[in-house]
Amino acid sequence: MCQDETRVGLKTLTGKLITASGLKPTVDFKWERKNFWIYGAIEPLTGKHFQQEYPKLNGDCFQQFLDWLSQQLGEDYAVLQIDQGPPHTSFGINWPENIISLVQPPHSPQLNPIERLWHFLKKPLKNEFFSSLQDLRERIQQLFKQLRFEQVIFISSYNFIFEVIFYAVSYKISMSF
Repeated sequence: MCQDETRVGLKTLTGKLITASGLKPTVDFKWERKNFWIYGAIEPLTGKHFQQEYPKLNGDCFQQFLDWLSQQLGEDYAVLQIDQGPPHTSFGINWPENIISLVQPPHSPQLNPIERLWHFLKKPLKNEFFSSLQDLRERIQQLFKQLRFEQVIFISSYNFIFEVIFYAVSYKISMSF
């Protein structure tokens, strides 16, 4: 599985608009900086996806997400690819028994397939105006409800990632014996 977080907020994401020749596009926008974080994990082979909202990006929220994800997995085990962000590498993190961390190299977000999912989910939010965080939450929940397993597989599956994860996990398991 691949894990990361993304911040969403009331500050309008702007993007290009197509208009008639000679017309300048206009979009209502907001500069307000209220936001929240979506912690997520995806399984690129099956398209399973897990997400929870938290007010901050820190070790405590990450621990809550790990505990929740562990419950969602039940009896299953997961190797969880994470970046080297401070919340992920904090000494205070108690990893659940059914989640094994796999830390990706520093400064390499392109290696984490969930980054492509965040980009895909934020695209429809461009040029949308939200009057409150609750309106934004509802829109994001709507986007997640519309998300199909096939879409997650298509967005997040690329072979070189699978090969790297396979070899890294094989190496990590062989080193633990």
